[in-house]
Amino acid sequence: MNLFWKAWKMRKERIRSDFLHAHSNRSIENVPDIDLSSNLKENIALIEQLIKCDDLVARRFVVKTGVEAIIFFIDGMIDRNVISDYIIRHMTSSNRTYDRPATNELESTTRLRQVIRNILSGTAVLLLDGHAEAYLNNARGWERRKVKEPLTESVVRGPRDGFCETLCVNSALIRFRLKDPKLRLRHLVVGQRTQTDIYVLYVDGIVDPRIVEDVLKRIDSINVDGVLESGFIEHMIEDSTWSPFPQMQNTERPDKVVANLLEGKVAILVDGTPFALIVPTIFAQFYQSPEDYYERHYIATLVRLIRFISFALALLLPSLYISFTSFHPEMIPSRLVIAMAAGRSTVPFPSLVEAFIMEIAIEILREASARLPRPIGPTIGIVGALVIGESAVKAGLVSPVMVIIVALTTIASFTSPSYSAAISTRVLRFPLMIMAGVFGLYGIMLCLLLILVHLASLKSFGVTYLTPLSPLNLRGMKDFVIRIPLVLMKRRPTMFHPQDEIRINGEDKQ
Repeated sequence: MNLFWKAWKMRKERIRSDFLHAHSNRSIENVPDIDLSSNLKENIALIEQLIKCDDLVARRFVVKTGVEAIIFFIDGMIDRNVISDYIIRHMTSSNRTYDRPATNELESTTRLRQVIRNILSGTAVLLLDGHAEAYLNNARGWERRKVKEPLTESVVRGPRDGFCETLCVNSALIRFRLKDPKLRLRHLVVGQRTQTDIYVLYVDGIVDPRIVEDVLKRIDSINVDGVLESGFIEHMIEDSTWSPFPQMQNTERPDKVVANLLEGKVAILVDGTPFALIVPTIFAQFYQSPEDYYERHYIATLVRLIRFISFALALLLPSLYISFTSFHPEMIPSRLVIAMAAGRSTVPFPSLVEAFIMEIAIEILREASARLPRPIGPTIGIVGALVIGESAVKAGLVSPVMVIIVALTTIASFTSPSYSAAISTRVLRFPLMIMAGVFGLYGIMLCLLLILVHLASLKSFGVTYLTPLSPLNLRGMKDFVIRIPLVLMKRRPTMFHPQDEIRINGEDKQ
């Protein structure tokens, strides 16, 4: 009988060893999903074989009843004071006569895969001899960036707190503002190797359930090694991958996320990044700022008009200059034509090449100033632009009017509250310049028609991108370019299909 028992145990250990060897170089999802053993030495061997890292810390001790125990954790991700004071001291110095830790203090699991994932996620895992389960203690204590003002979405009037890289802190910032028991939070894990935690937030009773289901389905279908930033999620689940226009809104502001949740949208928080995603989204949202709702309605309307005019200037100004100077000089006033001709008399290049030289130079300066250290980045950008512009005019490489055109275009592109929308404008500027240099105004109109057709065909999780213009949505027009007073926006926009359309109490549902 003893020989049979030993042979069975040897076969069991051999199967475990072969299974672990086959999966030792693969992702966490492929870690054998087997039960833990009641033998402490076997469990230790399994964990140490799967996590062969020098920063894996194993602290052995004996509880008061004489049972051997061990705690596994990753160095640098755990608060050692919690381990020493609240676990080891509690189990070795307590007057309690049992060796099993209190279940109201620790969670437990019997699966090896969950043990490995929790250790790598920064959880302390306690194993006891004679227990076929592991006890999980959330003693995370790594250094975290504090909540600070968002760098990419600054406002004159409004909250100053922004998201950080810690997922639980970001969700708490949303809970702080939206104290609604119907705020739902769904937890997902994406990335076979990174095992990145993701929260999907929405307000039950407002959001369209079909949108939530679509978001969860798309995220669940992601099969990738790693997710390092919310941009990974954005690229994996957006409707049109090849479109230059962003189909999801990213933000660092909790107040912006809450405002969109109250309109019936879904927010996606990704661990390790301060940027949250908002879906679905429409084109007009990228030129709206949270500050529009903190100021009076006529101020917000004026600012929005400036943003849309700046968008048109940033997109069309260089191409219009090229088409007028190359194909349609008769459309320019005579005095201005004479001044422009005098400025271009020494320029050896056609206007298309001239515009490309200046635009590329500005893009290089913009990228260089963004990558330089913060104290000298803006200075280098301003000085570089002045020096290059003045030197190019004196050398006769570009005309003074071209410098003015490029400067106005660059300044206009900075008025967009969304960096993603500003990048798409910069990208589309170059094909418009080429079409203007080849076909003149006809080329610009043809390119604009193609852009409009593309925009009309785009959708973001079932919502048409050009809404409320196409299809026309009168309720949505109240908060498009012209923002009417908040007291008159009693209903939520119907383009996002909210279940509860009433936003301001006092109006009966019809």
